[in-house]
Amino acid sequence: MHEYGIAYDIVVTSRKVALDNNATEITHIYVDVGELSIINPEQVEFLFYAIIEDDSLFKNAKLICTKIAPLTRCSCGYVGDEIFVCPRCGQLPEIEKGKEVVVTRVKIEVN
Repeated sequence: MHEYGIAYDIVVTSRKVALDNNATEITHIYVDVGELSIINPEQVEFLFYAIIEDDSLFKNAKLICTKIAPLTRCSCGYVGDEIFVCPRCGQLPEIEKGKEVVVTRVKIEVN
């Protein structure tokens, strides 16, 4: 279950951003989750909220996950979402987007 590790890393990353910026509260955390990342975003959200349950820095925090569709590119010039076989030349395209799990933004309150 690597979803727990991902949820934990989101908490650690958000806490570091908040503390580095003298935040009193974290309000929103935005995460891009690639459709090919092989994780369950709903399970990550459940675990995230379980981890932050008693943490005052996260008392009103909302986790917002955005699914990222695959984007592939082939040496023949094809750009699209086909991940297995290039529809133009039959080669294996290179995956450029869709495997990532990235914290893109953390909204904080500072007093």
